[in-house]
Amino acid sequence: MPQRAATIVGGGIGGLAAAIALHRRGWHVEVLERAPQFTEIGAGISLWPNALRALAVLGLDGAVRALGAVEAAGGVRDRRGRWLSRSDNAELARRFGHPLVVLHRAELLRVLTEALPADSLRPGSEVSVVRDDGHGLVVRHPGGESRPDLVVGADGLRSAVRGALWPDAAGPRYAGYSAWRMVTEPLAEPPREGAATWGRGERFGYTALPGGRMYCFATASLPAGSASGSSEYAELLRRFGAWPDPIPALLAAVPEDAVLRHDLYDLPPLSSFVRGRVALLGDAAHAMTPNLGQGACQALEDAVTLAHCLYGTPDVTDALRSYDLRRRPRTQMIARRSARLGALGQLSWPPAVLLRDTAARLMPARATLRSMTPVLGWTAPGDRVTTTENESR
Repeated sequence: MPQRAATIVGGGIGGLAAAIALHRRGWHVEVLERAPQFTEIGAGISLWPNALRALAVLGLDGAVRALGAVEAAGGVRDRRGRWLSRSDNAELARRFGHPLVVLHRAELLRVLTEALPADSLRPGSEVSVVRDDGHGLVVRHPGGESRPDLVVGADGLRSAVRGALWPDAAGPRYAGYSAWRMVTEPLAEPPREGAATWGRGERFGYTALPGGRMYCFATASLPAGSASGSSEYAELLRRFGAWPDPIPALLAAVPEDAVLRHDLYDLPPLSSFVRGRVALLGDAAHAMTPNLGQGACQALEDAVTLAHCLYGTPDVTDALRSYDLRRRPRTQMIARRSARLGALGQLSWPPAVLLRDTAARLMPARATLRSMTPVLGWTAPGDRVTTTENESR
């Protein structure tokens, strides 16, 4: 079979993973990223067992685990700091084959970019046109014009590919709350367990990174586009500075200029992730709130599934139909679950908060873990993708 070409629009986690999977299946790939470099800044990322299973297909799970931290346990606390639920990472690993691993997003991006040929990475390449001109696909960018056999739209929540080829699709919708993300300086005695603390319309969570640092995140129910009126760090201190230990100490270890804030959005369900020989992947297809920690995990699943569906199949259109059937129901189910969990965590009416906290306290840990099986129990299609078709001949 002649070598086929794929243009990946977007150089985030999903786009790079798709490029790796296709490259190792013998495709010629180019990754067009509008930013001047391939990098992520300022925040950690949680990789659940299903994400590590996807990375194992790419042969990168070991490299990623070596850069991450694995906590012994974690859970959810109430506003007074009392545990509502606990989780055991060893049991998670026993049940699902991998632990929960946390690392800096920039480290994950580095592993992914280093797994690709340098000449396939094209930063500073904002796409201006994606269309089928009757003779094939056309992608225009500052470097010229590409005519690939496949286009993958992995360009995020406000995807240009989705906007061009899904013009009638509903746009992103605001989840009703804003989020802050930050990484502490190394701590002499970092917390042994991670936790998410639920208040009234506010949450604060933290989890370990390597080297004694902690990745922290917080949410507050606010109108979209709300301005804090002060620095984001000052706003965090105002909202969470008197919350239960170790939250004040964690905030004290955060550099004042290292706080990122974003309003949170998800994407209304699309009727299809594909149009002819164009496929959407990751946030471009199914942007979801971060309450289950599954955004990047699902993008990694998308990537290896897409490559599996295309492997050995001469008809790209048929292969993409299979990809859509495999990925759309699952990712949209997880997006719904994440939205429901977020709504629960953001409750502010005191009687509802009391009912929520009581129900969480009474739920057995086994039941909580079992409820995650539809999300974490995903089975990767195919075997490891470690050599190209050309190399195996």
